[in-house]
Amino acid sequence: MTTNDSTLLEDQDRLVNIIDSVLSRSKKMGATDAEADIGAGIGLSANVRKGVIDKLEYEREKGLSITLYIDGKKGNASSSDFSDSALNNAVEAAFSIAKHASHDKHAGLVEKKLMAKNIADLDLYHPCSISPEAAIELAIECEQSAFDCDKRISNSDGSVVSTYSGINLYGNTNDFVNGWHWSSHTIDCTVIAEDSNGMQRDGWYSKACDFNDLQSIKDISKEAARRATTRLGARKLSTREVPVIFEAPVASGLFSAFITAISGASLYRRASFLLDKKDKQVFANHINITENPHMKKALGSAPFDNDGVATKKRTLINQGVLKDYVLSGYSARKLGLETTGNAGGVHNLVVEPGRKNLNDMIVEMNKGLLITDMIGFGVNQITGDYSRGASGFWIENGEIAYPVEEITIAGNLVEMYKNIICISNDLDLRGNILTGSVMIDKMIVAGK
Repeated sequence: MTTNDSTLLEDQDRLVNIIDSVLSRSKKMGATDAEADIGAGIGLSANVRKGVIDKLEYEREKGLSITLYIDGKKGNASSSDFSDSALNNAVEAAFSIAKHASHDKHAGLVEKKLMAKNIADLDLYHPCSISPEAAIELAIECEQSAFDCDKRISNSDGSVVSTYSGINLYGNTNDFVNGWHWSSHTIDCTVIAEDSNGMQRDGWYSKACDFNDLQSIKDISKEAARRATTRLGARKLSTREVPVIFEAPVASGLFSAFITAISGASLYRRASFLLDKKDKQVFANHINITENPHMKKALGSAPFDNDGVATKKRTLINQGVLKDYVLSGYSARKLGLETTGNAGGVHNLVVEPGRKNLNDMIVEMNKGLLITDMIGFGVNQITGDYSRGASGFWIENGEIAYPVEEITIAGNLVEMYKNIICISNDLDLRGNILTGSVMIDKMIVAGK
């Protein structure tokens, strides 16, 4: 299989013509305005466990969504069939829904002048030509390498090698149609360690838009084995109030809650713990957060948002002060504001790192909790109350003393944000929120 085969990945010109066609049909049918998007792609995923193929999947998918407006009434329909009759049925279905929908004065397209004009090449498309046999071989090698790292690795939850290449296209009746190709590749390994104290499960993965940028099999398997074995002998903690470090891979959740709180839907529903906080201090004064949608080869990069509005680099937090919101065209109209180019979400939220690494933070903390894994989602977006299950390591005298599990950490995000002591320089680049590890002054740790 070759994922850059144009017979497998739909031709962009053909897909543009399809969008033009459904938009034209919508207008002829009587729609005031319309917008359509197409997603298409192909992928391969090889999953092995204990050296045996567990699952081999080949994906080829495509879908179109059409939304049309009739004087403030909105209707939507979708189709995975791109035949002429199926597209016509989708337009008719959307039109029928819109006719019976409630009027919403805020519904409709973003102004034509805001459409993206210059589509930057963000180097997001690196299709991989790996064969199923080679993917299986890599997955087996990764898993076996983890077994070879430590004799206490006694079992496996599987090793996965996956690759995907796709295209996103969006168009509307403001004479806008454009899009981009993209790719995403992952190698993941999860193992089980065992000794006289019992068993522990953990793993590691690498993800990038270019297969050549993935960590090596050796590094992924070594980290998976290290994380599993260091959890052996985990203890419970008594309830206490201590400083806490969120390791980078779990720290992103803190800022995900922040983005939700300053998003348009939360604001116009008045369901946010950061309501009416613009131009006010919401983080510690050394915290700076930007959105950078045009980072080359970054997983969260995009030249325009789901409204067709050009994305741009901007500051959300400057020295702890909230400077801007995250708004789509619709939510901006509801709030009487201007869109920020965030229909569909934020693009590469970058939390400015400090100069210290994770070990420096542990030494500085001296005594407290390092969190490396979290369970559940316990955030009240209205009040900011925060409570989640966690596991990690107890820190004593600036060093890791022993692993801990079956604990709950609790606080309130309003205070947690203001009590961030520092951000380390170990940025996790595997997602849309780029942050290092985060140390917070004090949180309640509930245990036995």
